[in-house]
Amino acid sequence: MTHPAGRNRIDRKVSYGPLLDVFCLDMRTYRGANPAPGVAGPVAMLGAEQAAWLVREVAASKAAWKVIASDMPLGLLVPDGNEIEAVANGLAGAPGGREHEIAWVLSQFKRRKVRNTVWLTADVHYCAAHHYDPSRAAFTDFDPFWELVAGPVNAGTFGPNGLDSTFGPKVEFVKAADFPSQPPSGGNQFFGHVEIDPRTEVFTASLRNLYGEVLWRKDLNPAGRH
Repeated sequence: MTHPAGRNRIDRKVSYGPLLDVFCLDMRTYRGANPAPGVAGPVAMLGAEQAAWLVREVAASKAAWKVIASDMPLGLLVPDGNEIEAVANGLAGAPGGREHEIAWVLSQFKRRKVRNTVWLTADVHYCAAHHYDPSRAAFTDFDPFWELVAGPVNAGTFGPNGLDSTFGPKVEFVKAADFPSQPPSGGNQFFGHVEIDPRTEVFTASLRNLYGEVLWRKDLNPAGRH
C-alpha cells in the first residue's frame, strides 16, 4: 500500500502484481457540504490533492487493469433530504457540483491514454452494472468504462435509484429490494467478484447474492497495456 501522506489513509494504491492495481478512494474526509441539486460550480468530493493523486497514480500504473474502489456511485442519485449525498445531481446536461471533479478525472484518463479502468462502487444497498459511454453523455471528454455496484452484505436492501445522464450511463443489470428496507433475511444481499485470467488478461466480473449465486457476469477484454 502506498500513499505519500501516510500509512493510515483510506485513499491508497494496492498492487496485485502485473494484472491488477486497486486505487481506493476516500469520499468522506475531503468532501464539502452536501450541495443542492442546482449548484453549478465545483463542490469537493475527492478534493484537489486526492484527485490529482488518483490521476497521477492510475496513469503511471503498468498493471493490465486499474480498479477504482469508490465509496459512492458516479451516476446514481443519492439524496440527502433536499441535497445531494453522492456525485450525481440529477440534472441532465453539463457537470455541476461534485460532478466537476469526476469529469476532470475522466478527461485526464482519456488525455493520458489510460486503458482498462473499472469502477467498483457501493453505498446504495442493491447491486447493478452500469456502462458509461460518451455517445450517450452530456459531458463527452472521456473513454467508455464500466461501473459495478454491490451491497449490502448485512443491512436493509433498497433501490433502484434514479440515474443521472451527465456521463452517459446505461443500466445493464440491476437487482434491488422486493420492497423498501427489505431485511437481510429476504436474501437480497449482494457482493461482487472479479477474476483476471493470467494468460489472456480477461477481466471477469460477476454480481452475486447472499448464497454466492451468480446473478450477472461479464467478460471484459483488455484494450492494451499502458
